[in-house]
Amino acid sequence: MAKHKYATSPLNISTMPPGVPYIIGNEAAERFSYYGMKSVLTVFMAHYILNQSGVLAPMNPNEAYMYTHYFVFGVYFLPILGAIIADGWLGKYWTILSLSIAYCLGNLTLACMATSWGIAVGQRTMLAIGLALICLGAGGIKPCVSANVGDQFGESNKHLLSKMFGWFYFSINAGSFIAASLCPWLLANPKYGPGWAFGIPGIAMLIATLFFWGGRKKMVHVPPAGLGYLRETFSREGLITLARIAMVYVFILVFWALWGMSNGVEWTLQAEKMNLHWLGMDLIAAQVQTANPILILIFIPLLNYVIYPAINRVFPLTPLRKIGIGLFLTGLSFVVIVWIQGQIDLGLKPSINWQLLAYIILTLGEAMVSITGLEFSYTQAPNSMKSSVMALWLLTVASGEFFVGKVNAWDLNADGTRKLTDYQ
Repeated sequence: MAKHKYATSPLNISTMPPGVPYIIGNEAAERFSYYGMKSVLTVFMAHYILNQSGVLAPMNPNEAYMYTHYFVFGVYFLPILGAIIADGWLGKYWTILSLSIAYCLGNLTLACMATSWGIAVGQRTMLAIGLALICLGAGGIKPCVSANVGDQFGESNKHLLSKMFGWFYFSINAGSFIAASLCPWLLANPKYGPGWAFGIPGIAMLIATLFFWGGRKKMVHVPPAGLGYLRETFSREGLITLARIAMVYVFILVFWALWGMSNGVEWTLQAEKMNLHWLGMDLIAAQVQTANPILILIFIPLLNYVIYPAINRVFPLTPLRKIGIGLFLTGLSFVVIVWIQGQIDLGLKPSINWQLLAYIILTLGEAMVSITGLEFSYTQAPNSMKSSVMALWLLTVASGEFFVGKVNAWDLNADGTRKLTDYQ
């Protein structure tokens, strides 16, 4: 039915495809939903969760942190399942739409935890069901959305792919920044609480699903490859392609492990020991990491319209060169962090401006590695394996998260102190 109703190949145009705004709008709302829910998840488990009698029964903070970490790992591991469904069976559009419904149901389950029957069923039970559905939905659609937006482009407008993936990443960070600013406030405000803090992300996901459905006639629907997917994947050419891409992904995995350390507890713990007075304000250590999404929103247009064109006038800036420069910058940001730690170990209290400098360098590296990695993954993947290669890309994120989780588990002592930061 779908092959007669919808276009199955890109239009011969030199401008942005008509389906792209619907996909990017869907991505912004979905990322608002995911990051809004994630921003309150650990705090909810550590401070707000009730038992079936309605009595406060919070988890240990370290337990709550580990549950959140493994949830994130699941979200970035399940793209493999979504990719197989999309490339081999349903196609990207129908995979995204069907798993988005599971995603919405997961958010609804979390929002209902605050109701009387949610408490009676058990908030921990509701939490487990809701997170499992969100894992399935968020993880399953992840590789399909980025591959689907690439499918909208043909030979006549493929030169716009780089800019499009930049704006795609921009929408991710815009949605996440707004949600991470709003939802913790809703949770902490007694007037709203957990019901609203989890409910607003659920509404955002419903809007994302409806918006995506609304653009169905504007989008290109590339049919699934069926058995051809397996034949191409395990053919000699397919395996060589995957091996070539995997060689690049080894370096990407290192990037995500380093990025995970900056976006978790490590840099925040360091910020607690620094002078947090900045521009006449006294910052909270946890607020410093919001520099990352703010800087991403600045760097994406700056790179696309100023820095990349300037460098291209000197030498061709290929995707691999962008990734290489980004990896160098990521390493450089940790040189700054090590210097800061050295100052702290000497008993000094360096200005938070030094960590903000590290965030500037790291975020510039992220913009060059992550956005370019999306473009590289899509363009290098065989036609029948677009979602599958995107899933492998996301698996590097999951592997980085897993590595950081293992380091944190080793670092944490039984008494709550840490080997790496509390050794003095």
